Amino acid sequence: MKIIPFHKPYIAEDDVSEVVESLKSGWLTTGLKCVEFEKSFAEYIGCKHVVAVNSCTAALHLALEAVGLKEGDVVITTPMTFAATAEVVRYFQAKPVFVDIEHDTMNIDVTQLQHVIDELKANNEIVKAIIPVHFAGQPCEMDSIMEIARRNDIKVVEDAAHILPGKYKDRSIGTIGDITCFSFYATKNITTGEGGMAVTNDDQWAERMRVMSLHGISKDAWKRYTAEGNWYYEIIAPGYKYNLTDIAAALGIAQLRKADFFQLRRSQIADRYSEALKALPQISIPTVLNDVQHSWHLYVIKLNLEHLDIDRNRFIEELKNMGIGVSVHFIPLHIHPYYRELYSYEPTDFPVAFETYQRIISLPIYPKMTDADVERVVKAVTDVAMKYRK
Repeated sequence: MKIIPFHKPYIAEDDVSEVVESLKSGWLTTGLKCVEFEKSFAEYIGCKHVVAVNSCTAALHLALEAVGLKEGDVVITTPMTFAATAEVVRYFQAKPVFVDIEHDTMNIDVTQLQHVIDELKANNEIVKAIIPVHFAGQPCEMDSIMEIARRNDIKVVEDAAHILPGKYKDRSIGTIGDITCFSFYATKNITTGEGGMAVTNDDQWAERMRVMSLHGISKDAWKRYTAEGNWYYEIIAPGYKYNLTDIAAALGIAQLRKADFFQLRRSQIADRYSEALKALPQISIPTVLNDVQHSWHLYVIKLNLEHLDIDRNRFIEELKNMGIGVSVHFIPLHIHPYYRELYSYEPTDFPVAFETYQRIISLPIYPKMTDADVERVVKAVTDVAMKYRK
């Protein structure tokens, strides 16, 4: 039986050629390929500054450092996200505060934001930043988030790990918040194997992130080993080792050229899933808002358990037995031991996130899937839903 994996990267001959060219150049670490990747990415997004780094986690860390997060400060985000979003807040001994999610989009519920901010301020807590996560590739309600942030003097650092390309009301994600952080992890819409990007239109934040990304060494430290470089450098802050290599950047250059094609193919697969599954009472398909461009990093169905004789975990096992690779995005952060024990959370403290988690399954969606692969997934989901229907 052929296995349809949850993800398979799209690596073409031009990707291989770019990487081989980088290898043959003799320059393997951060260099001109990285500069080229940054320039191409800035043009693609339409932003002023980009800083290539070795992960989205690194980008988020640098972004929070640049906006001045300090020990004891608060950062508001969603519990329906990967570890990195809140983990970087804890790097500063700062406090992540979760806001529950919307039922339909699974993005942060903006209607609760101001109330949470007011409660924190009433306790004399300093809210430094909001990290909206564009779940699955659908933009958050950025107008409301930016208005609330500006009214309360809070910075917005977007977690755009799932979204490339994406638009909110004809504005590209990466041009709306104060700093936006992208991921090029192996499963993402474009990949460098491991990698990320922090983008901003603010000169000072960009400079700070660039310096801090490479040991806190003064600007363009990588040039010290080039013909036009100089051996002398100065450490101006205790920075990090977050630079992206030229080998990874070379892959990113080739991948970025295909980003629109990747998004188109993902959209086609999502459309087929939605059309095929929407009539099943056992399944709720993803909601797509008006005036957005969805990146379809994930296609997440919700099981209507009242119409099924099995739970989500058993549904996954049935699909696995049929050769379909699936996953769950995400286990909400507040039910993980670290956050549960540190902040005394109960699962029902964020009831929508917890209830949603028990129902969701992420189906395979990636450009290398054939139409036949897509139909196999559709048939498998339909067969399991019908076999165990109430």
